[in-house]
Amino acid sequence: QVQLVESGGGLVQAGGSLRLSCAASGRTFYTMAWFRQAPGKEREFVATINWSGGGTYYVDSVKGRFTISRDNLRNTVYLQLNSLKPEDTAVYYCAASWKRYDGSTSAQDAMDYWGKGTLVTVSS
Repeated sequence: QVQLVESGGGLVQAGGSLRLSCAASGRTFYTMAWFRQAPGKEREFVATINWSGGGTYYVDSVKGRFTISRDNLRNTVYLQLNSLKPEDTAVYYCAASWKRYDGSTSAQDAMDYWGKGTLVTVSS
C-alpha cells in the first residue's frame, strides 16, 4: 500500500524558514510534487520534481523562495521554504505520480497519490 507522509510544518514568523519532508513508503515515483491549500481557498500547485532531480516547476508566487529536492535512496521529497510570508499559510500536501510531468497539463490531474498534509502557519 502506497503512503505519502508529510512532516516539518509548524508556526514561523514572517521572513523565517521551514523544511518540509514527504516520505513515500516502498516506492520511488517518477514525479513528486507539493501543493497547498490556504483557508477558504482551493488547493494550488506549488512545485514538482522528476526522478533525476530535474524537471522542476514552481508556481510564480514561490519562485526564488522555495526549493524542491528529492532523495531517491530515502524515497523522500523536500520543500525548503525561505522568506516566508503570511500568505504562505496553508496546509501543504505531498503528491506523487508514476509518470513524467512536463508542465503542459494540470499538475493536480497528473498526480496518482496524495498525502494528508502538514500545516504551515506564518505569523506577521
